Amino acid sequence: MEVKTSLLDNMIGVGDMVLLEPLTEDSFIENLRNRFDHNEIYTYIGSVVISVNPYKSLPIFTPEKVEEYRNRNFYELSPHIYALADEAYRSLRDQDKDQCILITGESGAGKTEASKLVMSYVAAVCGKGQEVNKVKEQLLQSNPVLEAFGNAKTVRNDNSSRFGKYMDIEFDFKGDPLGGVISNYLLEKSRVVKQPRGERNFHVFYQLLSGASDDTLKKLKLDRDFSKYNYLSLDSAHVNGLDDAANFRTVRNAMQIVGFMEDEVQSVLELVAAVLKLGNIQFKPESRCNGYDESRVKDKNDLKEMCELLGIEQSVLERAFSYRTVEAKMEKVSTTLNVSQAYYARDALAKNLYSRLFSWLVTRINESIKAQTKARHKVMGVLDIYGFEIFEDNSFEQFIINYCNEKLQQIFIELTLREEQEEYIREDIEWTNIEYFNNAVICDLIENNQNGILAMLDEECLRPGTVTDITFLDKLNTVCAEHQHFESRLSKNSKFLTDHSLPHSCFRIQHYAGKVLYHVEGFMDKNNDLLYRDLSQAMYKANHSLIKQLFPEGNPAKVNLKRPLTAGFQFKASVGTLMRNLQTKNPNYIRCVKPNDKKAAHIFTESLVRHQVAYLGLMENVRVRRAGYAFRQSYEPCLERYKMLCKQTWPHWRGPAREGVEVLMADLQVSTEEFAYGRSKIFIRNPRTLFSLEEQRRGCLEDLATLIQKIYRGWKCRTHFLLLKHSQVVVAAWYRRYAQQKKYKQIKSATIMVQSYSRGWKARKILRELKYQKRCKEAATTIAAYWHGTQARRELRQLKEEARNKHAVSVIWAGWQGTKARRELKRLKKEARRKHAVAVIWAYWQGLKVRREYRKFFRANAGRKIYAFVIQRIMQKYFLGLKRDMPSMSPVDRTWPTRPYLFLDTAHTELRSVFHHWRCKKYRSRFTEEKKAVFEEKLQASEIFKDKKSLYPSSVGQPFRGDYLEIGNNPKYQKLSSAVDEKVLLADVVNKINRANGKGAARIFLLTKNNFVLADQKTGQVKASVPLPDLTSISVSTQNDGFFALKLKEGSAAATKGDFLLSSEHLIEIITKLRRTGTTAVDQEHLDINISDEFLVQFKQDKVCVKFVQGTPKNGNGVSCKRKNNRLLEVSVPSTA
Repeated sequence: MEVKTSLLDNMIGVGDMVLLEPLTEDSFIENLRNRFDHNEIYTYIGSVVISVNPYKSLPIFTPEKVEEYRNRNFYELSPHIYALADEAYRSLRDQDKDQCILITGESGAGKTEASKLVMSYVAAVCGKGQEVNKVKEQLLQSNPVLEAFGNAKTVRNDNSSRFGKYMDIEFDFKGDPLGGVISNYLLEKSRVVKQPRGERNFHVFYQLLSGASDDTLKKLKLDRDFSKYNYLSLDSAHVNGLDDAANFRTVRNAMQIVGFMEDEVQSVLELVAAVLKLGNIQFKPESRCNGYDESRVKDKNDLKEMCELLGIEQSVLERAFSYRTVEAKMEKVSTTLNVSQAYYARDALAKNLYSRLFSWLVTRINESIKAQTKARHKVMGVLDIYGFEIFEDNSFEQFIINYCNEKLQQIFIELTLREEQEEYIREDIEWTNIEYFNNAVICDLIENNQNGILAMLDEECLRPGTVTDITFLDKLNTVCAEHQHFESRLSKNSKFLTDHSLPHSCFRIQHYAGKVLYHVEGFMDKNNDLLYRDLSQAMYKANHSLIKQLFPEGNPAKVNLKRPLTAGFQFKASVGTLMRNLQTKNPNYIRCVKPNDKKAAHIFTESLVRHQVAYLGLMENVRVRRAGYAFRQSYEPCLERYKMLCKQTWPHWRGPAREGVEVLMADLQVSTEEFAYGRSKIFIRNPRTLFSLEEQRRGCLEDLATLIQKIYRGWKCRTHFLLLKHSQVVVAAWYRRYAQQKKYKQIKSATIMVQSYSRGWKARKILRELKYQKRCKEAATTIAAYWHGTQARRELRQLKEEARNKHAVSVIWAGWQGTKARRELKRLKKEARRKHAVAVIWAYWQGLKVRREYRKFFRANAGRKIYAFVIQRIMQKYFLGLKRDMPSMSPVDRTWPTRPYLFLDTAHTELRSVFHHWRCKKYRSRFTEEKKAVFEEKLQASEIFKDKKSLYPSSVGQPFRGDYLEIGNNPKYQKLSSAVDEKVLLADVVNKINRANGKGAARIFLLTKNNFVLADQKTGQVKASVPLPDLTSISVSTQNDGFFALKLKEGSAAATKGDFLLSSEHLIEIITKLRRTGTTAVDQEHLDINISDEFLVQFKQDKVCVKFVQGTPKNGNGVSCKRKNNRLLEVSVPSTA
């Protein structure tokens, strides 16, 4: 079976339209239909790719397909967008040619998907690595962000791009992506305030309301109900197949990957919410005394919420909606706005706010994805822009879109012809002039600086007096009346006077793709794109972080009385820049075709496709390509493909490939007029000649296949016979071996059996003899043992008799001694009882005498005396108990003996207080001045960090040493010590964090009374000396890390290189001493200490966010710092259990 190696093999229809025969518009469309029905959505026109939207998923975009087309010739495989992307990438990488890929087609034709496929293919085939993968991910993730803010659901496409996009992807010399730059063209901002029936606003509004959390919506003052917002159409709010909530999460994640910080994302969402709120503002008329109507806001709630979101004073914005100020050279005139003018101003503000936000997003994405190195880069541009548009109602947007397509068609024809001519000259083939329609005359009609349509539109916008769309049309009828591509009902040219298909308020232009009828209604307003200066100035007064950037013209200090540039002029300049950019690059084209209007698979609407084939100029492209030679191919693949048609070249040609092709063509007797020999290629003029060669090749391949089958079958039969023969010999040899082995085993078994019987008989005989000898020895041993036992028992009886006699004597003696002892004990007890009785009687007698003597005293003062005596004894006992249970002399010891009686409560409390004050005084008397200062620093550290930073508890027990390096006594730092005149309050080694990679460099940190100094640890050279008054604040995290940022005063000499980001093991001590010393140096209450897990640090001209997250650092290194993008440093801190 032959391997498929060319688009000519087994193709459905014709893979390259250049080879289509006969070439008519019907055959062209029929070939597209045939391939579309078989899921072949890509077709070539030379090097141009036609892509038909299948409206379904096809298994042709897998990683396996990427590998299949990687590093392959353009015509080597069947047509595919990967072939074009690979050709462009290899030309850029290997030949150092800048490339551009131009993707055109109408809405819904698949332009956006085509650009994604090109970018994903390039990302898959270029180099690998952490930085490269990060750049690729950022480039790819920019698409969801731009789609959310620039795409919308239309009647033709559920994800229609409503702006033109051109992305320059920059590569290094190896072909690895370094970054990119995005340019946007003509955002359809009118969609913000009004959408056609069946369509909806930009995706981001619906995604925000569907996917944001309740807390986020509460902060933005929004509700999930779409019906509450006038700018959102309700008939198409929900789209089948689009999950707005999931897409919102995707967009948030993409913005984080691209490099947006959280505060930037929040600011963007606030502006989106403000646009929605702006649409709900309603106006009512209010009559004035002069008879003029003035507009007033009906319900001020939405206006209030919008002003709170943007940080604008409500009265300022309300006045801007009611008055308009016109400034001349020395005059300023204020006029009131009626209701219709107020609504116009509101919608103009909404459109400008959203379009400027979109432009800011593109600029912000460019900051993140731009190449970091300034060396020369290779560039691949991808252009995804509107195709030619012909609607029932064509207005200003369609006019400038079609103007852009005229310019693209012009450059397409020029570059195609130039490429053809260069190839003919390179191959030494005679070049023949090709006749084609040059649309330069149409471009001149539109863009001519003197009498072009855009120039006249700008002139009419600037003209004083009454200016309307009709006066603009009259001007066109006057200037362009004689132009062969301009038509109008009111034209002075009499040939159009009877053309009733032309309405009075329209004009028609004969474009390269056909005639287009334009309605002049709205041309003036859309070209002016006017935003009242009062609204610009009101926006500039906002406290919002983005608004001032979006409305710089609102700055009162920079009032510009010049009229702003018109939309037409700006777009013309952008198109001119784009054309000059494309001229410098090698072009690659993808023409996208929409098969039907139902957005359904397997439906091919011929009339719709025919219309697109016409305005895409595909037939013109084929004719230009076929004007000379329809097919060309290098000699090597041509000879390899057709060598079987000639006996001299089959199976191998030993000479040069060109000579082999010449022999082949001579042998086939092909007319010399049908082909020409170039330097490296053969050129075939007519497709019929190529198809004839293909037909002969197919016939020859069938003969070769039959021959191969015959030879293969013979070889297979011979191989089978030899295998059977060899198998028979092997089986016989194995059987003989098996029989001999079996016979040998039988003989061996019999021999072993005889030997075992013989050895068993001998062993039993020897065993009997041994047993007899053993029994004889055992009998003698037994008799001796019995005799020795008898002797031992006799001797034992004698010993026992002697022992019993001795024991009887001992027992009798012990009994006698016990009797004597008991008698003596009884006598002693009797004598003791007699003495005790005498003592008791004496005590009773003494008591009786005392009672008789003092009875008269007890009767008079007994109660008081007893009470005083008891109280005295209780107090004596209480004080002795306090003396015994006195707590320690430590002031932090809170223990105190318990109160024994209730009446001692007051004395007990006072004694405790007196004792505590006394021991505190004793404790303080032992303090020196130095020790007192240390404790004051510890107390201040507690006020700053207690319950705020996780590192603080571990520092409580560590004394503040101050000079950890002993800088005055260490000879290593003698040079540094002499450079510092003042007394060193603190000296320690810190790490200065590098913004580029997050790594630290060791520095010596010195703190004196008026300065802090950073010096090199090895050489002792002073790197920076900063006066303490220039230090404005210090930022630290709440985590268990040693990072801190020293923020310097803007404009100071020390702040030229930005703030310092440092880390130290003694962070608590350093910041405490800095605050004490800095407060004294600048005579202020205290130095600001900001404790947060996310803060900004100024590095030269850029602000970088330092973010602290908990995690498990790699390789067990503890705290680690890593740069995530240009504006984010992430510090990973181990989580504490």
